[in-house]
Amino acid sequence: MKPTIKPVCPSFSSGPCPKHPGYDVTKLQLDTLGRSHRSKIGKAALKKSITDSIELLGLPEGYRLGIVPASDTGAFEMAMWSMLGQRPVDVFHWESFGSGWLTDINKQLKLEEVNNYKADYGQLPDLSKANPKNDIVFTYNGTTSGVKVPNADWIADDREGLTFCDATSAVFAMDMPWEKLDVTTYSWQKVLGSEGGHGVIILSPRAVARLESYTPDRPLPKIFRLTKGNALIEGIFSGATINTPSMLAVADYQSALDWAKSEGGVAGLIKRSEDSLAHIEKFVAENDWIDFLAETKETRSNTSVCLTLKLDGDQVKKIVSLLDSEEVAYDFGAYRDAPAGLRIWCGATVEPSDIEKLMPWLTWAYEQVK
Repeated sequence: MKPTIKPVCPSFSSGPCPKHPGYDVTKLQLDTLGRSHRSKIGKAALKKSITDSIELLGLPEGYRLGIVPASDTGAFEMAMWSMLGQRPVDVFHWESFGSGWLTDINKQLKLEEVNNYKADYGQLPDLSKANPKNDIVFTYNGTTSGVKVPNADWIADDREGLTFCDATSAVFAMDMPWEKLDVTTYSWQKVLGSEGGHGVIILSPRAVARLESYTPDRPLPKIFRLTKGNALIEGIFSGATINTPSMLAVADYQSALDWAKSEGGVAGLIKRSEDSLAHIEKFVAENDWIDFLAETKETRSNTSVCLTLKLDGDQVKKIVSLLDSEEVAYDFGAYRDAPAGLRIWCGATVEPSDIEKLMPWLTWAYEQVK
């Protein structure tokens, strides 16, 4: 029978992601609007977002966090263009965004010593092939595949190279092994559901040392420059951004950070995400027509949950369209490059109770189109 109870918030997009519970745009701190981001009040707002992020994430002593242009993509491109090329690079990828980094390394940066370690959707490549002498590029969580690395044990403590980690759908929802990560990037619009347009870059002391000692043999656009005169541009990490930021987006991010604090910090956000995943795991265990794209439980993402169905691609599209028209679930079809299926965002801003309410609707929709 057709269910009668719908999710309170039917937004299950993997980006931009739903706003945090209780969000009210009229309650944002908007005294920075119309003011210069270089003004005292503008810098203070940016710096507070930086210091609150550092505190919430529990970054180790000496790690730096900065706000940069162009979302996670801009942050990761900035890191690659500014820092890669000193050593050979091991690229581990298993979905579209990780593959995109490999393309840029090969075709744009045109690095000569690149090792390509690839796995199909649903799998991880052989992480044991990581060479401690090389730089390592990888995504912590494959947003389009629903496959994450289970841990960072495969990264050597005594590595000579740097690790470059695209962690946009992991930060604030997974326990990040910061001591293993030298360059980490994320965007506000993923786990915290804030407005897009800006990225965050986190640097270990080893990454800062690379920036201040290595000059890549390539022109760097202004938007990618992290150093000036072989010294780190400190303003990026204290509230003086490279370009003009949206102060409205900054206020929105601060609202999300304040909400994260009220939920018990990262530990509370992780629990919310894992509680949502648990509802889907129970549902999958009870139905033989649906399964996780991730082939092993330990690599199963708790944010971008990707599912396969015993249906063809057109039938899956009908399910997505049907539940959209019923105002039950929006924007939850698989990514265009991924196998046909569903991708349900279970980041911290999603109410686990809404995931629970969604499950009977999946059964109903499946019965309508099979």
